[in-house]
Amino acid sequence: MGRSKSSNRWMQEHFDDEYVRAAKIQGYRSRAVFKLKEIQEKDQLIKPGMNIIDLGAAPGGWSQFSRQLMGKKNKLIALDMLPMEPLDGVDFIQGDFREEAVLDRLHLILEGLPVNLVMSDMAPNMSGNKGTDQPRTIYLGELALDTAKTVLAKDGSFLVKLFQGEGFEAFHQEVQRYFTKVVIRKPKASRPRSNEVYILAKGFK
Repeated sequence: MGRSKSSNRWMQEHFDDEYVRAAKIQGYRSRAVFKLKEIQEKDQLIKPGMNIIDLGAAPGGWSQFSRQLMGKKNKLIALDMLPMEPLDGVDFIQGDFREEAVLDRLHLILEGLPVNLVMSDMAPNMSGNKGTDQPRTIYLGELALDTAKTVLAKDGSFLVKLFQGEGFEAFHQEVQRYFTKVVIRKPKASRPRSNEVYILAKGFK
């Protein structure tokens, strides 16, 4: 079966993509690293001394990048339903973080340490149908926010990927209820024609 025009275009774009090439050259696991890197340069989100949870972490680019900026003794816990190749200094939990058993393992690894940042680059498997894709994206954002509200220490930070569209504004307002400073970032590494943005929230109340 031949590939559709749009999937051919995606493959072509993907291979021509400067960020894909840069990730390969710099040894990063995914081009998504550059989105986090740009946010980090602008907002100094990740600091030594932080304990971090990375939701929907596979293949591990965000964890890989964050680990370099953290203190040796700090915890970085990556969660995903998909498997992930091990990373030095990263505790990986494979499973659904809505499940009790997964949360229990998370708390076991944390050993009572405060969590200072919850970040999520999760996106659903896109069908191309806005009517179903958008609600699923918002739902993943809600899950990430629920996790942040459960585990974050006071003044902690939250970074989440979303797509602008129906439900976005309501979600944005909800985040503002729990954090003192909330901004929207559109990194250069986000594909220009994508309506993907990141909500960055600091100062968990």
